[in-house]
Amino acid sequence: MTTMNWLQEVEKQKDDLICTTQEFLRIKSVLDPSTAREGAPFGAGIREALDFVLELCEQAGMTVKDVGGYAGHAEFGQGGELIGVLSHVDVVPEGDGWTSPPYAAEIVDGKIVARGAIDDKGPTIAAIFAAKLVKQSGLPLSKRVRLIFGTDEESGWQCVKTYFETEEMPTMGFTPDADFPLIYAEKGLTDLTVLQTHEAFRGQQLPAVDSPQAELLSLASGRRMNMVPDKAEARLLPVGMKAEELLQTYDAYLSDSGMKGKAECAAGHVVLHMEGVSVHGMDPSKGVNAGNELIRFLGTLTLDARADQFVRFTEQYLYRQHYGEALGISHHDDEMGPLTLNTGVIEYEAEGDALFRLNIRYPHSLPFEKWSAIFRERIAQAAFVFEVVEHLHPHRVDPGHPLVTTLQRVYTEQTGLEAGIIAIGGATYGRSLDIGVAFGPLFPGRPDSAHQRDEYILVDDLIKATAIYAQAIYELAK
Repeated sequence: MTTMNWLQEVEKQKDDLICTTQEFLRIKSVLDPSTAREGAPFGAGIREALDFVLELCEQAGMTVKDVGGYAGHAEFGQGGELIGVLSHVDVVPEGDGWTSPPYAAEIVDGKIVARGAIDDKGPTIAAIFAAKLVKQSGLPLSKRVRLIFGTDEESGWQCVKTYFETEEMPTMGFTPDADFPLIYAEKGLTDLTVLQTHEAFRGQQLPAVDSPQAELLSLASGRRMNMVPDKAEARLLPVGMKAEELLQTYDAYLSDSGMKGKAECAAGHVVLHMEGVSVHGMDPSKGVNAGNELIRFLGTLTLDARADQFVRFTEQYLYRQHYGEALGISHHDDEMGPLTLNTGVIEYEAEGDALFRLNIRYPHSLPFEKWSAIFRERIAQAAFVFEVVEHLHPHRVDPGHPLVTTLQRVYTEQTGLEAGIIAIGGATYGRSLDIGVAFGPLFPGRPDSAHQRDEYILVDDLIKATAIYAQAIYELAK
């Protein structure tokens, strides 16, 4: 352990650390295309936030660079190797229901409450102050340290994609934008659109259904691939069954299944509503998929030919199929866990397209090429095709790598706690680095308030994280 007491050094700058964090959090750095311009591709607020951190680092004597407003960095130290610390200055929209103004950055019960407090503007300031302490310490370094600031992490990651087109890839590094002790492995992440056009359906020349009870005109569920949808709506045209019978049948189904929903008549149609439970798409088994549950009910009816195939396809391959078993792509990895499949969006138009937007997360031991080939073959049986919307390959750093072992040691020395390592189904900036991990700031046992109303970081945790980051930067660069 270094003889430097990093926590003591942070305590000396505690007031400045808190005030600077509050000042930074008062900038509304939300994606705003209406104010985008050259040098500010994601809007004025994010540009202001990037300027704030670059100026702060420049005042500390670091060499700064702005990469077209997409990203920026601040560097100090000497040597051929480069240690990277990658954070982001953008935040998600604030939403409603806050008990403290989302950009006031008030301190309430020992917490700094603001949008971005934990994700990721509080940790960004912690990393800057940590780097300042290392620089001010005068301790010898054999490597360069570079703080890299992204601006589009909450949207499309175009910031880091653009940055690394021209800028040096760090030898190794970490992002202060997840959990302590340390995340060393992340699953591959694939967003797919699975589509059957009306022409593709007709091309199968399936026979008509005898005496259908209803025709499915439309169905819609979900907004994002990486969320389990909590609402779904289907519109039916009564044919062999009267509207009142359909309403009664649905009410009985809801009662028997314990699901929540309602049915109503509108303009000669029957409209069915289903409620589910929304959770993050990386663990869909914890939620209730409203779209798939509504389709489950539709499977109890005799529907027109296209709807019948659509419903049977969903029931066979997607209904409560959280791990891709029926599709033949299930796989469990001892390190990263299972492949997961989330049906985030369902859209059906009788005279248009039938589509599913899926989020599939897979471990490194199952190559994309292998499971996607099986997937393509299965869905083709019902005239569906898929398009890859987004694909992030699995990311893993060897647990024995000096980056991992050093950060584990630092965490234990600073906290007195064992530093286990974690594999996740989510995506952090750690995967933007060739050799990168996620390292804090959320301590074990703390509720995660990121993206929620009244987002916060405990002042004590901000201070502790800064000390951890200071020692981490020093130990990696010494």
